[in-house]
Formats: sequence, structure tokens, C-alpha cells
Amino acid sequence: MGEIEQRPTPGSRLGAPENSGISTLERGQKPPPTPSGKLVSIKIQMLDDTQEAFEVPQRAPGKVLLDAVCNHLNLVEGDYFGLECPDHKKITVWLDLLKPLVKQIRRPKHVVVKFVVKFFPPDHTQLQEELTRYLFALQVKQDLAQGRLTCNDTSAALLISHIVQSEIGDFDEALDREHLAKNKYIPQQDALEDKIVEFHHNHIGQTPAESDFQLLEIARRLEMYGIRLHPAKDREGTKINLAVANTGILVFQGFTKINAFNWAKVRKLSFKRKRFLIKLRPDANSAYQDTLEFLMASRDFCKSFWKICVEHHAFFRLFEEPKPKPKPVLFSRGSSFRFSGRTQKQVLDYVKEGGHKKVQFERKHSKIHSIRSLASQPTELYSEVLEQSQQSASLTFGEGAESPGGQSCQQGKEPKVSPGEPGSHPSPVPRRSPAGNKQADGAASAPTEEEEEVVKDRTQQSKPQPPQPSTGSLTGSPHLSELSVNSQGGVAPANVTLSPNLSPDTKQASPLISPLLNDQACPRTDDEDEGRRKRFPTDKAYFIAKEVSTTERTYLKDLEVITSWFQSAVSKEDAMPEALKSLIFPNFEPLHKFHTNFLKEIEQRLALWEGRSNAQIRDYQRIGDVMLKNIQGMKHLAVHLWKHSEALEALENGIKSSRRLENFCRDFELQKVCYLPLNTFLLRPLHRHMHYKQVLERLCKHHPPSHADFRDCRAALAGITEMVAQLHGTMIKMENFQKLHELKKDLIGIDNLVVPGREFIRLGSLSKLSGKGLQQRMFFLFNDVLLYTSRGLTASNQFKVHGQLPLYGMTIKESEDEWGVPHCLTLRGQRQSIIVAASSRSEMEKWVEDIQMAIDLAEKNSSLAPEFLASSPPDNKSPDEATAADQESEDDLSASRTSLERQAPHRGNTMVHVCWHRNTSVSMVDFSVAVENQLSGNLLRKFKNSNGWQKLWVVFTNFCLFFYKSHQDNHPLASLPLLGYSLTIPTESENIHKDYVFKLHFKSHVYYFRAESEYTFERWMEVIRSATSSASRVHVSSHKESLVY
Repeated sequence: MGEIEQRPTPGSRLGAPENSGISTLERGQKPPPTPSGKLVSIKIQMLDDTQEAFEVPQRAPGKVLLDAVCNHLNLVEGDYFGLECPDHKKITVWLDLLKPLVKQIRRPKHVVVKFVVKFFPPDHTQLQEELTRYLFALQVKQDLAQGRLTCNDTSAALLISHIVQSEIGDFDEALDREHLAKNKYIPQQDALEDKIVEFHHNHIGQTPAESDFQLLEIARRLEMYGIRLHPAKDREGTKINLAVANTGILVFQGFTKINAFNWAKVRKLSFKRKRFLIKLRPDANSAYQDTLEFLMASRDFCKSFWKICVEHHAFFRLFEEPKPKPKPVLFSRGSSFRFSGRTQKQVLDYVKEGGHKKVQFERKHSKIHSIRSLASQPTELYSEVLEQSQQSASLTFGEGAESPGGQSCQQGKEPKVSPGEPGSHPSPVPRRSPAGNKQADGAASAPTEEEEEVVKDRTQQSKPQPPQPSTGSLTGSPHLSELSVNSQGGVAPANVTLSPNLSPDTKQASPLISPLLNDQACPRTDDEDEGRRKRFPTDKAYFIAKEVSTTERTYLKDLEVITSWFQSAVSKEDAMPEALKSLIFPNFEPLHKFHTNFLKEIEQRLALWEGRSNAQIRDYQRIGDVMLKNIQGMKHLAVHLWKHSEALEALENGIKSSRRLENFCRDFELQKVCYLPLNTFLLRPLHRHMHYKQVLERLCKHHPPSHADFRDCRAALAGITEMVAQLHGTMIKMENFQKLHELKKDLIGIDNLVVPGREFIRLGSLSKLSGKGLQQRMFFLFNDVLLYTSRGLTASNQFKVHGQLPLYGMTIKESEDEWGVPHCLTLRGQRQSIIVAASSRSEMEKWVEDIQMAIDLAEKNSSLAPEFLASSPPDNKSPDEATAADQESEDDLSASRTSLERQAPHRGNTMVHVCWHRNTSVSMVDFSVAVENQLSGNLLRKFKNSNGWQKLWVVFTNFCLFFYKSHQDNHPLASLPLLGYSLTIPTESENIHKDYVFKLHFKSHVYYFRAESEYTFERWMEVIRSATSSASRVHVSSHKESLVY
């Protein structure tokens, strides 16, 4: 692949120095100079029916005009779009991006060029930006009105109801009927009006971005989605229609698809005069001839369709833009046409690299703002911070930030379009056409340069409506919903949404890449905090005691998720049996009461230690006596702790047997306070005892035997060690049980994942070699079977199981030399073999170690029956067939869901999605180590190019950093998954010049964090390192034992 490089353009997004796109030129190659000379004005009709006029050099290639339109719209993913114009024979064709405009548009004053969607991807979650999805939604709306997108009445009414929701907001029957009377979205709309109104009533609370996402989710399942019919005849003279899509060439009779030729089956496409020829790959089982012939109306029609096929094949199938053929010396034969621009893979890679910025835009037909702005006047703090940040020009609140209205705010400059910027084409300057509608000034703006890769809290999913991935990743994710903004973490699909961040953007995410917490609304602290810190005690024992206090605050908040939030929700709805209620809540309430008093005692002791009291300070510079007293008290609560494993099993069994309880728990998990899977909170008390043990071990190691606090610390350590030893076996079994149930929510096609004796070992992303080449797949390793899956095409972004390999009798060997693929393995089972490749040598070694260990376990215990995927039969096909079957099964999956079915919630920030987007893996050993390494406290955070530091309350758990404004907040503003990040100390060249600073970086994302002391700095480094690098199996060998329950 050519080097991806950025170059400035006159229309740089929002006046930013970098172009929002990338160049596909090879290293050292320069873009062709754009001819200077006479400018010509060309009118472009946008998808929202406005018209804009652009002045470009008449001899410039078509790409200059398309780039001008994309820059004007601040559109990053402009490669999915194209320009349609009539040629000299009045045939509508796509503007050729390499030919001069003067040769394609003969009379520009009398021609209106249309800006429309050209390439429709199979999965709309691949569209990372809200703006892109909005434009796709406008295209669907246009296709409905023009009769191109045919569907039944129910689907049509549902599509229109989402359009109405995005345009006028929540349901109001009178307003709905008035709006429908003024706007015709489909022929014969009057007959559907009642149905449209009925469906619209179900969308209350849905944002315009979510409506776009749902609209595309329904539209993509329709047979005519993205289809443009080209009339033709077959050899017998029967009238048919040809079309091209992302999967290949389709044949229609009327509006009914009668045949399809997948790209994998097509060897060559050509045309000769009016004849369009498809040459197929030889197939003994096929009834088709080697070459298929279709007759079109004229040579021009035939060539036009051939060009469209060439472009679709290149965009969806190639890794990079095809290189031009060398020009013949004497005679040219055939067309020199080739695809120009980024391929879909390059677009996705570019967005994954974080090379885009989230922008505001105006929805012409909508009365609701796309990216919400603050409804009320800024607070005094907000105004003050805004003044400080005017130079960097933008402010972004996290989706869940406690800003006025709880909404995100972005402010920025109006984009500047200046002529003659170096390294770019002479600027095509957009100007308003008299016929066009005026767009809002300053409608577009960007966040600051520091875009954080996060998975946001589930703010948009807390309502009972079908949850959507939030905007931005990316999710979004997926970036991260990357993580998507919304995701269970985004980006739904964050959005990062990220949702990813973190996603409807997510992180799908990726839901794993989205702007967050450029929370300049947080007070800036620098030298002021420095002075305050110097007044604190400097003894290491003080900071160990303070760690007990900060982590106890987080533990108490986690208990409140069960005792307060969950119990309150249960009391409002009669979804849980009384027996289950009496098993859960009476066994958590005593713990909450006890630890509330414990926290008060610790904080009182710290106040005395810091000298905030008139007492003799030296008498209170210890914590062992407080720990000893309370650990003795905890022994009386052991009866409740033993019940927690029983409560976890009873809850999961109740969810399995009751659909109502399942829906109730799922909806509760979408609330912002439930920042981790619900069943994780049920295990928190067991984990907390391990943390007390670690703290007391550090205190005993720090104090000499002669110290006044040593005896109490040692006695407390003995007491908690005894309790941990008693609960250890139960905790290990419950961790495995909880992990299996969590994975079950991320997988489609599993009938019985949680069975006695099954142990989870590792999950992660590997590339599977098939007839189509290397394809990313998600692998799940258990002690009896290895599953491989692909990311599903549903709004929930679950993973569809494609196959299983029983481990009994399996062999594994490195096969890099045999296949010519780096880090390649061959897994040979009793019935099938697969070839997989890891992203790095270290990843491969982890998989080899764990798979070999699992094979050994399977040999010793062959009683486990691995056949539990009733809906996923074993894959005994050749690589070509297997790939086609994968595609077909995904299509079947999407087709099997009706457009009215409520979607499962978007799961864009789970560890499965993080591993998918970061192309890494994580094992049960890593999860066990992560449980031991949890930490909370205040940190100062700084972005790469910002000046000040922001004070945040940070919680580290579950491989993530969760950010709060203060420890009193009930839910995090956002989270940063750390898998794949590098942890280092800043170098001199980075000009940090502060003590106790560590640096986190992943690709272009760089963050600096500052601790208050050497001890806290070392602790943060220690726990974060446990998440950024996998644990050694030897290190925790004593931690694991047989997980039979």
C-alpha cells in the first residue's frame, strides 16, 4: 500500500492546518499540477435540495470539483459520494475524476451537477461520522420519494416515521399530521399516514442521529437499497435490469432480483459495442456458461455501466487505488479508464487511525440541532474557561457531563477557504446560487486538537426505547464507539462511543474513537495544587492510607449500584421474583452500612494525620489500628459474602428463564451508573478483600518491626489473609461464571455457552486465511473448543459465530514459511483445519501457549461435549466456499430480523470490541490480574498540545480508566480502554518539566497524567502496566485452580 500522507488544502476542515482526507500517491510522488486559467462556475445540487455554485479552473480534473464539495461540507468520508451529470448525449453519467471538467461538462451555465451517494457499504456502521450517515439518510429519503427504493407498506411507514422523528422531534399527533400533509415522502403516502403516526409514537426521545442510524438499519435490509437499475436484455431477448452493488453484479426482472454474480466468481468484465460481457471463474458445480452476455441500448450505456462496475469492484475489493497502466507507444487498445480515489479499506483505516475530527452541521429540514448545543446561558465557570480557551477555539463537553442541559457543546470558527494555499489545487470557492437555500453561518466547527479515544457512558441508552449507538466513533466503534459515544461504552456503536470514540456514531465505534472530556470546564490546577501538595505529609504510609480511602470511596459507590440504584429500579417494576430479591438485597445492605462507617473512620484518621485537627498529630500518624478494628468486624459479615456467589447464579438463572427479567436487567445496564456489567458489581465485595490484603502487605513491608503501627498492621493482615483464603476458591469459580455470561451477550449463534466444566481461556482478534485472503475474525478459546466469529451486521454489533474447532485431537504448528504470511499458525482438528495469523510475534506466542495448554486440558478431560453451536454447523468447506458461506450467513442473519424487531443494546465498549478494534487479545489470567489491580484517586491530565492541567477523579478497573469530575459523581463522564496503549515517562523534548508524570499513547492519541506523590505515581504506573501488557502465566499460576461449578 502506498504511504498515507496528509497535505494541506484550501478547504482544510474548519481552518485546521491538515487536510481531512489523505493522498494515495506513492512516497515522493507529487499531485498533478492543476491548470491555471479561466474559472468556470458549476452549480451543484446537494442532497438536501440546496444548490451551491463552485468556481473551478475549466481544465481542472473532476476530482478538484468533488474535493471542493467535500471540503465545503467538511465531509471526511467523501469517497462514498460522487457527482452525477448529463453527458453530451443527455445520458446521466458519473463525473470522471481524472478527466478535465471542460471535456465532461460542455455548457456549465445550463447544467446542474448532482452530489449523491455512489457507493453503498454493506454495513452502515462502517460510516464513522454522523454527517456521513445524515447524507446517506437524505439519499434514502430521496430514493423513497422517487420510487427507486421499493418496499412494503410497513417498512415504508417505519422509514418515514424515523425521517419525521429526525425532522420535527418527538411525537405530537397534530403536528405529525400537519407535517405529513405538507411533505410527501412517498407516492400514495395518505394511505400510510395512520401507520406512520403510530410508529412515530414509539420513537420518543430519539435524537436525529439515532433516527438516521435506525433509518439506515431498516433500509439496508431492503432488496433495492442502493440499487440503480440499468435496462438490458439477455441472449433470449428477455427484458431485464442490471445493477452493481458491493457484493457483485445483480440481475433483476422488474424489481425482483433473479440472479447475482459475486465478485469472487467474476474473472473479467468487458464490453464490446452494445454487449456487456461477464467472464466467470470455472466451476464444475455451476450450470452457467463461462461467459455471460447482455445486450444494452447503446455503446454509451454499455460503457457507462462497465465503468460503474470497475469502480465498485475497486472500491470494495482492493486494498489501495489501482496504479495507472503505462501508455502504449503506438496504439492503444481498449479503455484506459481506471478507478481513482481511496478504496473503502483506505477510508476505514484512515478513520481508525484517528485522522478525522467531529464537526457540527446544519440539518436543513430538521428543527432539532444535530450536535446539541447548550440550551441555557453558560455558567460563570464555563464563561471563564471559554475565555481561556479562545486561542485553541473549541470546547467539548462529554455526553454525560454535567453541563447545562447535560448536552455536549462545541464551538469553533467558520471554515476559511483561501485561494492559493501551498501544495493544493487553486481553491474552488463555493458561492451561493440564487436558487439555493441559505445554510447557517458557522454551522460547522471542530473540537480541539486533542481528541480523546474513549468509550462514553451510556447516556443515550438510558431510555426504554430501542437503544442506539451514539454519534462519533466509535464508536463509535466499534474508532472506539469506540469506541462510540454511546456504547456500553460506543462510541455506542459510541458511538467513543467512544463508543467507541466509543458511537449513533460507535466507537462503534470504532466505536472506540470520539472526542471527550476536553473538559475545559474542569478547573485548571497547576502551581496552586503544587503548593497545596507540599503541605501534605510526605511519609509513604500516609499515601498508602490515602489509597485505602480513595479506593473505599469507589467501592462504596459500587455497592450503591446494587443497594440503591438497582433496588430502586426493582421496586418500581415487578420484574424480579421475591425469592431473588431476598437473596440479593439483604446480603448487600449490611455491607454498605458497615463500609460507610469504615470510610468515615479512615477519613477522620487522615484529617488528623494531615494536621486538620487540634489533636497531637504524632499519635495519629498510623492506620493499622483502624484497619484491624474493621477487619475484625468484617468477619461477622462473612455469612453475607458466602451468599454472593449464590445470588450471582440465581440472578443469571432468573434472566435465563424470564424474558421480562432479562429485559429489565438489560435496560438497567444501559443506565449511566451501571458503568460495568451488572453481574460484575455482585463480585465486588469478594474482590475488595484482596485489595485490603495488598494494602496491608505494603504497610507491613514499609514499617520496621519497631514501628508503633507494625503490630496492628500485621494482625490485620493475618485476619484478612484468612478471609481471602476461605473465599478464594469461590471467587475464582464465580469470575469464570461471570465471564462466560458476559461473553454470551456478545455472541450470536450459541445455544449453550455456560455449561458446568467449561472454562474461558482467551479472546482476541486474529486474521483467518480464506479464498478472499486474510479476513479479521474474533476468536474465543475455551478449555474444550475454539470458536471463530465475525462482527455482526446488527445495531448491537454482536459477533456471529461461524465455526467451532473441538480441541480434542487438535494439533498446532507455525506455518509462516508455508503460506508466506507473518506470524501464521495452522490449527489442524479432527474434522477441519484453519490457517490464522496474529498481528505480532508476541501475540502469536500468547495464542500458541494458551491453545497448547487448552489442548492438553482437553486431552485429560474428554468428557466435555463441545457441540453446543446448533445454529453454526462445522465448516468443512474449501477456503473459497467457506468465505462465501460466511457472507451468506451474515446476509441471512440480517434478513431474518424484521424491521420492527427491537434491537439488542449496542455493546461497543466491551472487552471483545476493544480487542477487535485494537487487534489484540486478552486472557482470563489477564482478567484475574486486573481484578487485583484496581485504583482510584485524583490525577491531573494534560493533552499533547494543551497548556494547562485538568484535575479529574480517575477510577482504574476492568482495563479502563474512568473519568469523573469529582469522587461525588454517580457516573463517569467517559472511559479510556487501555489495551494496546503504551505507558512511558515523558522525555526532555516533550517539555513537561513536572514531577510524577506518566504518558499514555496509542497511535496519534497522547495523554499525560500527573500524580501527587512518588508513591501514587508508582502505583498508577503499576496498575496501568497490568492493563497495557499481558500478565505472565507463571506470575499468576497460584491464582488459578480448576473452575468446575
